[in-house]
Amino acid sequence: MAPGVRLIQKVSSTRAFARIAPYVVPAMDRTVHRLTRGKVLLSARMLPGMVLTARGARSGQPRTTPLACMPERRSEGGGSDSWILIGSNFGRPGHPAWTANLLAHPDDAVINWKGRDIAVRARLLEGAERVEVWQAALAFWPPYATYQARVEREIRLFRLERRDTP
Repeated sequence: MAPGVRLIQKVSSTRAFARIAPYVVPAMDRTVHRLTRGKVLLSARMLPGMVLTARGARSGQPRTTPLACMPERRSEGGGSDSWILIGSNFGRPGHPAWTANLLAHPDDAVINWKGRDIAVRARLLEGAERVEVWQAALAFWPPYATYQARVEREIRLFRLERRDTP
């Protein structure tokens, strides 16, 4: 574990962080990502990160959101074939808007992963598959347990898989 990660995990589990982070972290990530032409996400220094672009559930307009993710390596080449997104919303009550966008338009999303745009298909995880991935997410970033304990809703988990582009 990188130095400072335990401290960041403790801080990210606080209610104060949940109030402030949704405004500060994405704004910083968007700015740095734009200035570095997609090469850097500040939050990715602690957790792997991507920028998700999905059509708005109601507006249909492209919505861009920097997010932490859990890459899944399934191929022998070591590259990511899929990514898990955790709709924790920093432990706040409502589902994050990007989750509604993926539910409404699961086949129309693009991620920017390490500076490359990749077309993806989103799938909401349910049942035994969700339970298995949730356990992996808790091992990956333990503060997710605190976030879940703070809210009545079930935190949404999505698997994003590469899709062929026309």
